[in-house]
Amino acid sequence: MQKTIAIVEDEPSIRANYADALGRHGYQVNAYPDRPTAQAAFRKKLPDLVLLDIGLEDEIDAGFELCRELRGLSTTLPIIFLTARDSDFDTVAGLRLGADDYLSKDTSLPHLTARISALFRRLDALDQANNDMDNNEIIRGNLCVDLNKFSIAWKSRQLNFTLTEFWIVHALAKHPGHVKNREQLMQDANIVVDDNTITSHIKRIRKKFESIDEQFSSIDTVYGIGYRWNE
Repeated sequence: MQKTIAIVEDEPSIRANYADALGRHGYQVNAYPDRPTAQAAFRKKLPDLVLLDIGLEDEIDAGFELCRELRGLSTTLPIIFLTARDSDFDTVAGLRLGADDYLSKDTSLPHLTARISALFRRLDALDQANNDMDNNEIIRGNLCVDLNKFSIAWKSRQLNFTLTEFWIVHALAKHPGHVKNREQLMQDANIVVDDNTITSHIKRIRKKFESIDEQFSSIDTVYGIGYRWNE
């Protein structure tokens, strides 16, 4: 089935270029110039993936607002920020709101399409896991990862994770004690992101566990190497 990608970008030439390029890769592309237009469309029907700029016309943080609303509508919808704003503050803010990836507009088209393909492969992996009733749950001490329900619980309390965060936890918990470098973590979690994005996701994941358990310490940082799940 053809995947639908929504592009929210206020610069007409940039919007047209991305729409044309992604269309040539076989995607159905819906393009929107501003937050209200995109918002109205998303409330009627969600696409399969969204590319968001942050500043839209005279709204400097419109993309952030859209991301927040989209994540409220779906926990699994892949969201990528594609923006000229590449400060650490903006990157962290975007990931904190639930985006799966954060890219600069300097990113090449092959690199962008690779990131998009990786997110779609991850969704397919989730669907496959949901159909595999013999391998639907991972339990590690206080942790329960349920692939069928796309849910994570800690000490019997449910936590709200984005799709990216879910797969990172799953990748770590699947082989406790094994150190995963960033490349291995990306492969196991079916994602393609840069090192700084992985670090930001790990920090956010830890904070979510710590929000219900101040003593949480199951994700170790092995400096210079990567991360591991420590039971």
